[in-house]
Amino acid sequence: MRILVAVDGSDESFHAVRALEHLTRAEKLIVLNALDVPRLAYPMGGEPTALEDFSLSIQEVMREDSEHLLTRVASLLPMNTGPVSKQIGTGTPAEAILSAAEKEKAGLIVLGSRGLGPVKELLLGSVSHRVTTHAPCPTLVVNRPMRSLRRILMAVQGPEDAAVLTKFLSSKPFKETAEIMVVTVIPAAQPLFPQGFAKVDELIEKTIVGARAFVEATASALSKLQYNAKGYILMGAPALAILQEASASDPDLILVGSHGRRGITRFLLGSVSHTILHRAPCPLLIVR
Repeated sequence: MRILVAVDGSDESFHAVRALEHLTRAEKLIVLNALDVPRLAYPMGGEPTALEDFSLSIQEVMREDSEHLLTRVASLLPMNTGPVSKQIGTGTPAEAILSAAEKEKAGLIVLGSRGLGPVKELLLGSVSHRVTTHAPCPTLVVNRPMRSLRRILMAVQGPEDAAVLTKFLSSKPFKETAEIMVVTVIPAAQPLFPQGFAKVDELIEKTIVGARAFVEATASALSKLQYNAKGYILMGAPALAILQEASASDPDLILVGSHGRRGITRFLLGSVSHTILHRAPCPLLIVR
């Protein structure tokens, strides 16, 4: 698997680099920094040539900074991460990451998340959220140090995303064989059936039985892959239920799936995904 790790010099991007020690050895490890040179507007009566020269000087300084950052990151890489390619992308960070992932046929993107405070919230929305929405491959967003990878909270909605996640885990992407808590959410924040609907209790019970069978079947499939997996049912609003369970069970990673605009897409696009991505108490891995 080819892994692309995006760095920008922030603490979170260094957390992302160190998280590589929990991932399987890469066929190729691309370490990328985006060179986003600001465009200078020509003022009335200004000299375009002088401003162009100034812009080129800024670009040269920024490129030198990028090269120094990549050299520093390369020196901090965990052992046995695979052959390294240091690259400087051009354009906005999200554009550079997505372009490099396409070009390199990356199997996984790893990047840091800066989700605290108003400015960092904006950065998360403009970079991490854009990358996770449009990435051609799974994306790992690291928001704090990943000291181990022994416990995974895997949220699934239906058979399609469960199959996607099971296939991903069958590739053995992690160095450690993790314990996996498979959860599905029954959205009980609103009535499951119209008011006055006959046999409501019976239908709710059938929904719970079906959900239990689903997560147990998914856990069984993972157990056959040598993971220690168990299935659980959560009730409530999907994002809040997942976040509450993550806070209670303290996993090292939250794992969810994405496939176009169906199924678990509601976990990833819009308010639910925004909530999970911004408030997750641990790194988040989105698989597509």
